[in-house]
Amino acid sequence: MSAASDSYDIVVVGAGTAGAFAASTAASEGLDVVVLERKPEEEAGHIACGDAIKGKSTFPEVIDLDYLREESFTNQRIQRAVFENPKTGEELDVPFGQAGAVVDRKRYGEVILEETERAGADIHYDTVVQDVLQDDDGRVIGVRAKRNGDTLTYEAELTVDAAGALSILQDKGDFGDASFDTNVSYSQFCSAYREVVEVPEPVDYEDAIVFKPTEELGYLWYFPRTGTEINAGLGFQMTEPPMKLVEVLKRDMSRRPEFEGATVKDKLGASLPTRRPYDSAVADGFVAVGDAAGHVNPTTGGGIPGAAKSAHWAVKRAIDAVVEGDATEERLWRYNHDVMTDFGKRFAAMDVYNIWGTAHDVDELTDIVTALPAQQLLNAMTKGETSMSLRLKLKTVFETYGHWDTLRELYRVRGIAGELKDHYGRYPERPGAFAGWQERRDSLMDDLYAVSGADPKY
Repeated sequence: MSAASDSYDIVVVGAGTAGAFAASTAASEGLDVVVLERKPEEEAGHIACGDAIKGKSTFPEVIDLDYLREESFTNQRIQRAVFENPKTGEELDVPFGQAGAVVDRKRYGEVILEETERAGADIHYDTVVQDVLQDDDGRVIGVRAKRNGDTLTYEAELTVDAAGALSILQDKGDFGDASFDTNVSYSQFCSAYREVVEVPEPVDYEDAIVFKPTEELGYLWYFPRTGTEINAGLGFQMTEPPMKLVEVLKRDMSRRPEFEGATVKDKLGASLPTRRPYDSAVADGFVAVGDAAGHVNPTTGGGIPGAAKSAHWAVKRAIDAVVEGDATEERLWRYNHDVMTDFGKRFAAMDVYNIWGTAHDVDELTDIVTALPAQQLLNAMTKGETSMSLRLKLKTVFETYGHWDTLRELYRVRGIAGELKDHYGRYPERPGAFAGWQERRDSLMDDLYAVSGADPKY
């Protein structure tokens, strides 16, 4: 066994969306950057994912987005979401204002890594990171890894954690003296499984992404990559009793006529955060991005847009600090502000509804969801907010007869979600005001737990 040491401006751990966009951003600015990926090169990009995205406008323009679209966007005609009621079989159609897409995740991953290398970054495959290196003051100065039995040391001014959910870097690093969010547990995550299935005939929902609640707190999905290639999967909150994911998916697919005679092309499982974004994702010499920082829509599990944006913002904020050898928590702080005042505030508001849902029966939640007007449901899922005209309010009250107590509770929860979203919009621009911001946020969360009866999540 031998040991080797390399030095870079930035070391990025993980070659998913977050890692690729972080490295592409750094390399395009002339920094010396390396991406460390545990998988072999031929497996890079093979990630369990729902594959649905809003469109190429979601991505920072540090790679060739036209090439990405042409190569990996297999269905660009997604016009609506369909919510299936498992009790009645009824469907609720929610039209989109802007067309979305479904991608071939493997090819998508290959393209963004091609673009990362084209930008000038190094990518080291088969490299398993095992530890975080810190100096006597606690500053992160790189990582230790293994490749083909050899121990490797990568030193850097900045280490970017793009290692995904429940990142090993956060287990190994000591962030006790930093603002970095360590209030993280398995119960804030979702376990997911998906299969890519080829069906004999084109499905009638080629223009839609389909959702169906499960018996536990979670949902099944059917996302058409093409008319005959379907990403079929499901996930459930780890706060709930364990679900036999493969059995539940197979059982539901066996009841759907479109899957008769189907062939499974690929299968994979994963965990993902279904929680609010990390309160702070920075420490001296260290920044977390994408899934590793909770940058995932906690309602839908969509993580590609948050990963791409957060990684780009983090590195853009860090460039001057890295060049000057001063990548301190304070110099990196504006990245936190960028996230929280953009999608972070929406995700935090949406997480309120997740928490409320843990205190209620799935059948009751399904009844209420399917009674909500389509646009209001879409707003709640994507923006964490709802508003209705008087006519819609009266219609909803009529259609939710028998659940009025729960609906009144939901109305109060909606108010808390709105206050929380506003509070995240006032995220402090400097770390000095961070403790006071957290105190007010925690007070709002206490109000939520009191109203909903849900167990504290954080």
